[in-house]
Amino acid sequence: MTEPVISPAGTWASPITAARVAAGVRPVSAPRVVGGRVLWLQSLPEEGGRMAVASKDGIVTPAPFNVRTRVHEYGGGAFVAAGDTVWFSNFADNLVYAQVGGAAPVAITSQGTQRHADLELDARHRRLIAVREDHGGAGEPRNTIVALNLDGSGAATLVEGADFYASARVSPEGRRLAWLRWNHPNMPWQGTELWLAAFADDGSLVHSRCVAGGATESLCQPVWAPDGKLYVVSDRSGFWNLYRLEVNGLVPVCPMDAEFGLPQWVFAQSSYGFANANEIIATCRENAISRLLRIDVRTGMATTIATPFEDIAELRVADGVLVVEAGSPTTTACIATLSLADGAVDVLARSADDLPDAAMLSVPRAIRFPGASGRTAHAFHYPPRNAGFALPAGERPPLIVISHGGPTAMATNTLKLATQFWTSRGFAVLDVNYGGSTGFGRAYRQRLSGQWGIVDVEDCIAGARHLVDAGLADGARLAIRGGSAGGYTTLAALAFHDVFKAGASYYGVGDLRALDADTHKFESHYTTDLLAPMPERERLYAGRSPIHAADRLNCPVIFFQGLDDKVVPPAQAATMVAALRQQGIAVAHLEFAGEGHGFRQKDTVRRTLEAELSFYAQVFGFAPADDIERVALS
Repeated sequence: MTEPVISPAGTWASPITAARVAAGVRPVSAPRVVGGRVLWLQSLPEEGGRMAVASKDGIVTPAPFNVRTRVHEYGGGAFVAAGDTVWFSNFADNLVYAQVGGAAPVAITSQGTQRHADLELDARHRRLIAVREDHGGAGEPRNTIVALNLDGSGAATLVEGADFYASARVSPEGRRLAWLRWNHPNMPWQGTELWLAAFADDGSLVHSRCVAGGATESLCQPVWAPDGKLYVVSDRSGFWNLYRLEVNGLVPVCPMDAEFGLPQWVFAQSSYGFANANEIIATCRENAISRLLRIDVRTGMATTIATPFEDIAELRVADGVLVVEAGSPTTTACIATLSLADGAVDVLARSADDLPDAAMLSVPRAIRFPGASGRTAHAFHYPPRNAGFALPAGERPPLIVISHGGPTAMATNTLKLATQFWTSRGFAVLDVNYGGSTGFGRAYRQRLSGQWGIVDVEDCIAGARHLVDAGLADGARLAIRGGSAGGYTTLAALAFHDVFKAGASYYGVGDLRALDADTHKFESHYTTDLLAPMPERERLYAGRSPIHAADRLNCPVIFFQGLDDKVVPPAQAATMVAALRQQGIAVAHLEFAGEGHGFRQKDTVRRTLEAELSFYAQVFGFAPADDIERVALS
């Protein structure tokens, strides 16, 4: 066996190039089972990142159609299928289309100001039920639940009056409808209501009533069992658990200190389904790691189903088929079927096919450490790994701390080539699930209430110091990076603390007041919980916004921004860059036309990774082995 080359961190040659990361990543999501056939959404970076419905036989929806919806800006539930027909929302014009077999898609809606998501087939009335977000009037867009006639002849409003709706689900016999609703200032992971109604003969709804939930209970994923019973996930116990609706209210199915739900950033998520009337197949998370369970609804007994996956993002059970969107520390996210009889796994599609040799992969370990106020926080630690290289004796690796977006979201341990890009060059990486993250129960999520920019930042700092104290990172070479809300955490850590020596902000928030002024309806009251209600929030804007602390920031920063971003507009980055340059801080600022909130084009992904590597090389004083363009700092 060849001895590894002894070389400083950052100088290691790696086969995991930025171009390989960009070209190899083809995100897969939203699995569905239709008549025994598995469909999913496939990102196509070679086509500008457009999303297409796919099956094992290939791409179903043709170019240029982009199967995405902008309801809540984050979308979800952009397609539904039955037989050989697929109905989908097209991102370019916001219209809903029907595609029968290989025929050309035909629009069944006509107004581009009306966006639709969470599509559900109402076969009995020959129509689609959807959440509509109407941007055609003044002020906030209007959200409703509507029925779209399959022949394109029109639509009818079924439910209106609340600020937000989700998860309209038709009962098995087609005579009842369940849905979720909530109002400002709540986000859906704070408080939602479950409603139920019957269909009248003309397809309208009658006898509508709230059957569960409220302002302090988060409900998600209502699902009808084959026997007509209604199930839902509630966090009333402190964890998102499964419940069944009975005459006297919700009854727990399988109580556990584990999470069977996820925050509803996107529509149509699914963490459980019915194998039959008496058996649920579900995935739950304990400390951000997934398990697959078989649950007997009569006894509440749960049996673990062995799988190779530790991160199950979504599952569907139908027509005798179990399909998951899942991954593990050594496999990228994939769409796979699992046999309930013998556990056999059949991978239908991977988000990356060209995987490096296992000797190049850093396998993360879940760690706990004292975080903000001494409370336990969580993270995944990736040590540097490259079979061809080793650090010189006594050298500790530079550390990149990742602050995830959301902030009500979660870091998982699925293999990500973008993370391995760093570890294979000699960096250590810490992916932090700071207080406020999901996967650890409601109380952990609520740690961030009123504390955004404090608890998240302190936990990231505590995680970095934990590794430094353990001899696993170089305290003089600490960097922090993050996107969106994680970009805010990054900038706040740099502005209000003197721990990190460099930072990378991907479409991050620098000015909280501007965020409130510019953001979209779904998040327009988010800071009521994360910071405070008015008027107290007004005082906190200046104290927590990095833009007002540019004079305290004393290390280089690189900014990446999509020019089409509607969630965090480009002005946020531009204003922050100007303020830092005025203070004489070295800064790089890269903007990308045609990119929104989250980068999809492979050239963008490649360029950002290479620019960030060049940035760290200049800050930490190493010469990368890669032949890359030097990013300009000014």
